[in-house]
Amino acid sequence: MLEPGDSAPSVSAQNQYGETVTPAFSDPTVVYFYPEDFTGGCTIEARDFQATLPKFREGGITVYGVSGDDVATHDEFAEEEGILFDLLADTDGGLAEAFGVDAPDGRPNRRTFVLADGEVKAVYDPDRGDPSGHAEEVLTDTRNEYVQGG
Repeated sequence: MLEPGDSAPSVSAQNQYGETVTPAFSDPTVVYFYPEDFTGGCTIEARDFQATLPKFREGGITVYGVSGDDVATHDEFAEEEGILFDLLADTDGGLAEAFGVDAPDGRPNRRTFVLADGEVKAVYDPDRGDPSGHAEEVLTDTRNEYVQGG
C-alpha cells in the first residue's frame, strides 16, 4: 500500500457520467476507496463527504470516491444520494492496485489517501463498522496541513 512520501500514481478512470478522469495530484486531493455503492457504511461515508464537499472545495481540495462498481451503478448512487464529486469506476481493480489497496472479490478495502505536490501526504484506515465523521477528520487534517492559509 502507498505510504506518505510515496509518489502519487498515474491513474485514469471513468466517473459516474462516463467521463475519463485523470487526476494530476498536484493540488490537495482526497481519494477514498470504499467497497460498494448502496451499502450501509459506504452510503454513510459518501453522505459525509458530500456534506463536507463545500468546505473541501473552499480549500481547493478535490475529492474522489472509488469502488469496483461500474459507471451505471455509480450514476444511480450519485443521483440517489445527491453526490456532486466524482465517483470513479474501478471495475478492473487498476486503481486499487495502483494505490496498493486490497480488493477482495473486486471490493476495495476502505482506505483514504491525501495527495498533494505529486505525492502521498497521508493515509487513513477508516475500515471500521461506522465511518461517520471520517470525512470531517480528513477535511480538518488536510486543511491544516496541506492548504495554504489552512
